[in-house]
Amino acid sequence: MVQKLIELALRNRLIVLLVAACLFAWGIYSMQRNPIDAIPDLSENQVIVFTEWMGRSPQVIEDQVTYPLVSNLQGIPKIKNIRGSSMFGMSFVYVIFEENVDVYWARTRVLERLNFAQRLLPQGITPTLGPDGTGVGHIYWYHLEAPRMNLGEQRALQDWYVKFALQTVPGVAEVASFGGFEKQYQLVVDPVKLQHYNISLMDVMNKVKANNNDVGGRKFEMADMGYIIRGLGYIKSKEDVENIALSNYSGIPVRVKDIGSVQMGGDLRLGIFDADGKGEVVGGIVVMRYNENADKVIKAVKEKMKEVQKGLPDGVTFKASYDRSTLIQEALASVKGTLIEEMIAVSVIVLVFLFHWRSAIIILIQLPISVAAGFIFLEMFGISSNIMSLTGIALAIGVVVDDGIVMVENSYRHLSEAQEVRGNRR
Repeated sequence: MVQKLIELALRNRLIVLLVAACLFAWGIYSMQRNPIDAIPDLSENQVIVFTEWMGRSPQVIEDQVTYPLVSNLQGIPKIKNIRGSSMFGMSFVYVIFEENVDVYWARTRVLERLNFAQRLLPQGITPTLGPDGTGVGHIYWYHLEAPRMNLGEQRALQDWYVKFALQTVPGVAEVASFGGFEKQYQLVVDPVKLQHYNISLMDVMNKVKANNNDVGGRKFEMADMGYIIRGLGYIKSKEDVENIALSNYSGIPVRVKDIGSVQMGGDLRLGIFDADGKGEVVGGIVVMRYNENADKVIKAVKEKMKEVQKGLPDGVTFKASYDRSTLIQEALASVKGTLIEEMIAVSVIVLVFLFHWRSAIIILIQLPISVAAGFIFLEMFGISSNIMSLTGIALAIGVVVDDGIVMVENSYRHLSEAQEVRGNRR
């Protein structure tokens, strides 16, 4: 069988060359389309359901949130397992699907079932889906260098400008902010004054919520002109909160400033983000979507950062805290370097031992074709170009070289023996 295959190839050399060229071109095309990443994604095919109910104990969260969600999500088709985790004020439900299930089909199914399970949860509690990323989706971390801005101003700049701009980059699932202070109006209530004016704390909360809203009215026509009536009531300053009326006492309005004080402050924090031990910074984590090209997404994020940089205040710049593209480029450079080293080593060995340059060319030609064929199978089976797969290709290059040397040497020996036999006959 092997002999017939060799004879067929020798008789149809042009066809063999065309097949090799097509195989090489196909491999280059697959190499450009194949997702490039540094770390192989071994995470499970899962959808995360997150529910927040602040102030409740883990046992209450387990009984009233996690258990109803887990029991109702079990009927979704193609589910392999469901895991629930309850902690103080938060609930996480991990819905594990089979490996061949499309992640966006799975998210749609989970969302449909959540609409039904909503009625079983406490009033005002709404479960949400986690980002469509994986456990290795954190591809780029950055922070702001703003020596003239405090942490609250940096966090506001990150949340209301930088984050929204970077989320528009194709392939980005989420930009998670970290560090700094989230600004908020803080109302410090005096319980003695509440008792004096006979006002409960719930009354204060409801009144403040009701007075932070815009309302719409009907159209008013006058002198052949139409006017839209609107009530503007959103809070814009600390004084707006202080002047909200809560009740009346002997015909005199009782305002928020009469029962306490209003101040600007930061939300409760559970940790800080420190950069190189030099102090706290504010930044974000770019999370990549499922099955995207990490190298391509990182390049797009960096290009977007150049545009965002133009709109930042003077003295504010970006600095990368973690950039996976560096590891990706080093992995690719390692494979390229190995390929070049193998080609040089093979050329030297063949030329030294055989003194035949055509034999060296035969081995050199098969190296890039073999590597290109490897990327064809990577693309075919949906495997990304990562450290593991690229290392396998680098190791396989040595095997290809060894096989090529053995085959060329064997062919060279048989040709020499055939020439000796032919010479003896003459």
